[in-house]
Amino acid sequence: MEFLTQMINGLSTGGMYALVAIGYTMVYGIAKMINFAHGEIIMVGAYLTYVVFSVLGMPVVVAIIASIAGCALLGVVTEKVAYKPLRNSSSLSVLITAIGVSYLLQNLFLILFGSAAITFPDFLPSGQLELLGLSISYVSLLSLILTFACTILLLLFINKTKLGKAMRAVSEDKGAAELMGINVNNTISMTFAIGSGLGAVAGIIYGLSYSLINPYLGAMLGIKAFIAAVLGGIGSIQGAMIGGLIIGVAEAFTVSYISSTFSDAVVFGILIFILLVKPAGLFGQNVREKV
Repeated sequence: MEFLTQMINGLSTGGMYALVAIGYTMVYGIAKMINFAHGEIIMVGAYLTYVVFSVLGMPVVVAIIASIAGCALLGVVTEKVAYKPLRNSSSLSVLITAIGVSYLLQNLFLILFGSAAITFPDFLPSGQLELLGLSISYVSLLSLILTFACTILLLLFINKTKLGKAMRAVSEDKGAAELMGINVNNTISMTFAIGSGLGAVAGIIYGLSYSLINPYLGAMLGIKAFIAAVLGGIGSIQGAMIGGLIIGVAEAFTVSYISSTFSDAVVFGILIFILLVKPAGLFGQNVREKV
């Protein structure tokens, strides 16, 4: 029973990682860049929910919608201002800019809210759900439902809709997609909006899970989600989901059966192992460039 309890806890945490990892993998798949500021988008989503719900006193549905919309807008603005001018620059320039944007957002919220942790509003029902002899918290259940729902909806969107097919075309060949009449700039912006919106959802789940939020919450969470994306195969949505769940379960079992001290070490150990054994990730493919 203890094993199953830790498995559920791990899947819950992994669901949060998966939502962020999907954002990483979508941006990489379309724009061919790693948005290391994505971790701070999670933090912004948590704070926006807190402000709209607790400070402005708006209903919880309004707070959640405002958080997702605000983060989506922030993702688009960040892409337009910071990344679009560097689209033809070296990957190192883009990486440095992404790190700069990350610290900019972090320090901006330090100025606005201070470094002290803020209590996140708990708007889920109290207590736990009893299922087959297991006690499952509503946060865990919400995390799993949202993870699977978002993954399925995104896969349907990308494979079945015109906009999704445009995203796939841009991912394959930007030049050819542009010649076919696809607006590459709008497609990339839409990708950032979707990824950032998912980051907001992850920020809300984080706040509900840990009760306290601070301007630094997105740093390690973002790194672990990036590891999940690499583990699943960067560029693969289903791979990002499975990678996030694996990281979450590994972390939960490490904390429960070994020590919380080693949880981060195990996560980074998984990254090193997968890079040595299968650098493309579980669902990634090795692509050879023609010269």
